[in-house]
Amino acid sequence: MTTEPQRFTVLLVPEHVVNRGGAPVEDSAVRSAVVEATGETGASGYPRFAGDGIVADIDPRTRTVEAVLVDGSELGYGLNAMVAP
Repeated sequence: MTTEPQRFTVLLVPEHVVNRGGAPVEDSAVRSAVVEATGETGASGYPRFAGDGIVADIDPRTRTVEAVLVDGSELGYGLNAMVAP
């Protein structure tokens, strides 16, 4: 039995609103997706999660998105991928 999360919600947030002085990041997300563990390890060395067009390597301990593809492409300039709190 694993204690690592098997599902996360990934938020794509414009860079200029990531530190909005305490406002919920979820309110500023331009896209969100529930991603589930694939059982694979990504090129970053972290577990891979996928769903709703997003494939992300996520460090389950720190909840940091280490690598991400959105609809098969790299994340657009000015966007950050984050795990929802």
